[in-house]
This record gives sequence, structure tokens and C-alpha cells, in this order.
Amino acid sequence: MKLPYLQEAIHKLEVGPGLRYLRIGLALLALGLLLVGYNWRSFRNMAGAEAMDAAQVGRNLAEGKGYTTLFVRPLSVHLVKKRAEAKGGGVDGDAAQLKGMHPDLANPPVYPCLLAGLMKVLPFHWPIEGTKPFWTKDGQFWRYQPDFLIALFNEGVFFCVIALTFLLARRLFDDGVAWLSGILLLCCEQLWRFSTSGLSTMVLMLIFMGLIWCVVFIEREAREPKWGQGRLFLLTGAAAVLLALGTLTRYSFGWLLLPLLVFFILFGGPRRAAHCLLAVAVFLILMGPWVYRVYNLSGTPFGTASFAALEGTGIFPEHRLERSLKPDFTVVYLTPFIYKLIANARQILVSDLPRLGGTWLTPLFLAGLLLGFREVARRRLRYFVVICLAALVVVQAMGRTQLSEDTPELNSENLLVLLVPLVMIYGISLFYLLLDQMSLLWKGLRYGVVVLFGVIMCLPMFFTFLPPKPVPVVYPPYNPPLIQRTAGWMKENELLMSDMPWAVAWYGRRQCMWLTLNAQDEFFAVNDLLKPIRGLYLSPQTMDSRFLSQWIRAGEHSWGSFILESMMRREIPPAFPLRKSPGFLPEHLFLSDMDRWSKTPGQ
Repeated sequence: MKLPYLQEAIHKLEVGPGLRYLRIGLALLALGLLLVGYNWRSFRNMAGAEAMDAAQVGRNLAEGKGYTTLFVRPLSVHLVKKRAEAKGGGVDGDAAQLKGMHPDLANPPVYPCLLAGLMKVLPFHWPIEGTKPFWTKDGQFWRYQPDFLIALFNEGVFFCVIALTFLLARRLFDDGVAWLSGILLLCCEQLWRFSTSGLSTMVLMLIFMGLIWCVVFIEREAREPKWGQGRLFLLTGAAAVLLALGTLTRYSFGWLLLPLLVFFILFGGPRRAAHCLLAVAVFLILMGPWVYRVYNLSGTPFGTASFAALEGTGIFPEHRLERSLKPDFTVVYLTPFIYKLIANARQILVSDLPRLGGTWLTPLFLAGLLLGFREVARRRLRYFVVICLAALVVVQAMGRTQLSEDTPELNSENLLVLLVPLVMIYGISLFYLLLDQMSLLWKGLRYGVVVLFGVIMCLPMFFTFLPPKPVPVVYPPYNPPLIQRTAGWMKENELLMSDMPWAVAWYGRRQCMWLTLNAQDEFFAVNDLLKPIRGLYLSPQTMDSRFLSQWIRAGEHSWGSFILESMMRREIPPAFPLRKSPGFLPEHLFLSDMDRWSKTPGQ
């Protein structure tokens, strides 16, 4: 009796709307399995200073402490103090704003604000899990729950990027290019690592894809008017809004205003000048309040980020500028900037650009840019992409700092990665064009060639599921349980100093200043004149430094000399105020002004 109903259900599943729902269900199931499998297999806790820095600023926002930071840069102290003195002194003699929460001058606001909202919604658990599965293994720390939740958020943003890329490829090309672009983007191992890194890259990529969509609509409307000038100006305003949001996510993104204006001049239609003026006006209006806030605090438009072009030059090598309490800008001249541009641009063109996206699609993408597309929209978007590529190469070369050396691939200074979705689309379009020229024995081989091509492009992703399995703990140098335990010995209003203050701020939730350039003048300038330093925490990042170049040649009063003297004489230098230690040597060194770890009677 029930057989007709079963047959009807099967018929609907095969030829009716049920087939569509089945495909959607299977696609979501595959996506869920990939998400679970990748995070189980390859998730790692945060490894980048920028990720921890943005996260702790977001937590301060979520807890109602304002846009402040626990990661204190000596350069930020210098800027705040100098600005306060120029305005007539600080509040209660605290010109450096160290006695309370220090204002953040390094992070643009969009990403920390998104993280603050996430922390309000999701159940973040700040103490390290000691017994629960998944977060621990064999009773030992394994994964940090807040790091994992932030990674899940960025993976969700990544899926939105994939959806926008799929729709864009289908609009500009066809379903074949769209599906293959979406699948290869989903299986791009490099973007998965960016998603789990805790960086703002996925949010910025989503904003960039929104900007690309605005450019596509503006080009079509200028060429084939359908909506009228009013809507065209709305699209221009939307593009400027997205550009401002991107700049407030990462300051270097603002340089894409130049490619956008060039695009308007070339393809903006008869009222191109008006579109350029509107875009600039909207961009400046949205940027104005934030720039005013930062300038009012520091005397610079973008805080410590204003000096990015100086970092990594011969004048301020490595992290020397941000660790300087009194930087000397009178020695700045033009030649180091030219050398920096040439050296970094060469590395980008020789190494970074060919490996863009982590696959072999980049050569196809570069060759695809030379194709004579008959579709006007494809050609014009290609011009915009080329201009953006040229601009990003220059901006990335000039903005490159020691962060790119510390974490060579996964860092906020990698701007070329924003182009990966477009690399996929144009590279795959050339692949299909070449496929059409192939003489195949029978039509079914075409699908086999496409599958083989997809498998080859996805090999880096496949290898992540093969042994050996990476350890989620990024040690050295980060040992979250030790950082949290050590920071827990300090009171909330006390100041620490460390070689990785971003980790102490994020995992330990204590105010921590970056290690000053030396253990004498600059250390005592903070300790005696600004705020007493109650603890010093040195990780393997310093303890395992290069002996000759980073310890011996660094100078008589360097931290390397301080460590050598302490270890060889088995005592702390006499004038140094922090003399108590729980004994973490040789991998770590923690010094305090008193014994904070021994249990006293009554505890």
C-alpha cells in the first residue's frame, strides 16, 4: 500500500526539487566534514603577535575598558607622553598613561570591534582548560578555547568569501569556472591557515571582494545605463565605504584608493570626475573621526603604524623602533627607503608572487591577464586587478617589517593574498580555454582532465591530512599555561616587561611592556620615571637567541649581556631591582621584586 508513495518520493528526488535539496545537503555535509576534519587535524593556537594583539584589544572593548591595550610598546609610550606634554601635561602626572589602561595606537578598529562583539555573544572561557577533552591531551594543555572560537569566526568569513567568488566567477564567465573556482578556493590550504591564524586577513578579503563587486556593477552601469545616475553614485559611495572599512581594518589597504580612482577615470563614464570626488569625500569623512582620535592621542594620524616604512631599514632594523623609548628621527634620510623598496620588491617578485595562493595557479593567472577577452567586463576588471597588484607590491614592500621575518607567510603585512580569489578565477578561465583547444579521444575525458587538474591544485590541502600531525601548541616560544600562571602572580594594575608582551597581554591578561632596547638607561627610564616594573619575563625567543650577533655584539648593557652575567655569576646584576626568581632557567627567565609564588601561611 505504501509503495506508490515511495515511488513518488523517489521520482521527486530524481527529477523534482528534491534533487536540488539533496545536492545542497550533500554539499553542506561535505563542508561540515572538511571544517571538522581540518580543525581536528591542523588547528594551531595563535602564533602571530598581531593576532594576539588585536584579540586582547577586542577583549578590553568587550569588558568595557575602552579602546585600550595591555600590550605596551615603548614607542607608543613616547608618542602619548610627547603629545600630552605638548597639550600641557597628562592627567595626575601620568603623561604616558601607564598607571591606568594605555590607549591602543597600533590596531585599526574594525577587527577588534568584531572580536569584541563575538566575545559578547559566544561563551569565551579565559582560564586554560585542564581536564576537558579536545582542549587537553593526556592531561596536558593542547588547544586554547578563545583561539579556537576566533578561528571558527574567521572560517565562517572565509566561507562568505568563497560564496562571493563563486557568484563573481559565474557572472563574469560560466558555471564551470565558477564551480572550479569555488572548490579550489575551498581547498586552498594557505587560506585555511590564514583563517585559523587569528589575523584580520579573512575579514579584509571579504571587504575586498565586496569592493570588487562594486567595481563590476559600476563598470556595467557606466557602459550600459539601466539604473540611472543616482544609483551609480550610490555604488560609488558603497565602494568608498568598503574602502574605508578596509582601511580601518588594515591601514595599508587605504592605498587601493589610487587604483579605484584610476578605474573611475578610465571607465567611470561621462561623470567620472564627480565619481572620483565623491569617493574621496566619503572615504575621508569615514576616516576622519578615527584619524582625529589617534592624532589627538599621539600626534600622528595612524599611531605607531605611521612609522611602518621606517621599520626594517638600516636606521631602525628589526623591532628597534617600536622598542625605542626615545627614538631619534633626526637621522632619517631618503636612501634607506629606496634600498628597502628595491630589496623587498625583489623578494616579492621572485618569491611571494609566484607562490601566491599556495598553488601552481599563479602562472596561469599571469598568463590569463594577457588574454584578449571579448567580454568587456572581464577585460576591465582585469585592468583593475593589474593596477591593484602593482599598488600592493609597492605597499607591501614599503610596509614590510620584522613581523614578516618572524612569521614569513602568515602575517598582516601579506597584502597579495587578498588577490587569491581573483587569481583563481582568471587562472581557471585560462585553463578552460586551453582545455577547449585539446583534442580528446572522447568527450568524457574532458571531465577526467578537469578532475585531475583539481586534484593537483588541491594537493597541498590533501597533505595536511597525512602524517605527521602538527602539534597545536606553538612552542617555542608560546607556552600559554606557563604565561597564564606567571602573569597570575602579578596584580592587575602592576606592570610587567617581556620579549613577547602580546602573549602576556592575551593569555596572561596583565599589562606588559615590550622589552626595552637595553637593561640600563631605557629600563630605568620606565621603572624610575613612569611606572615601576614589578616583573620581567623572558621566553625562548630571547633565551635561545644567536649568541654572537644578538648577545655579544648587542652591547655591554644589552639584555643578552644581562642574561650572560646572571647565568655565569649565578646572580642578578647588583643595581637591577628585580631579584627574585622561581627558577625557570634555562628556557625561561622570570624575575620579580618579591617572592610571589611561594604559598604563605593562611593561603
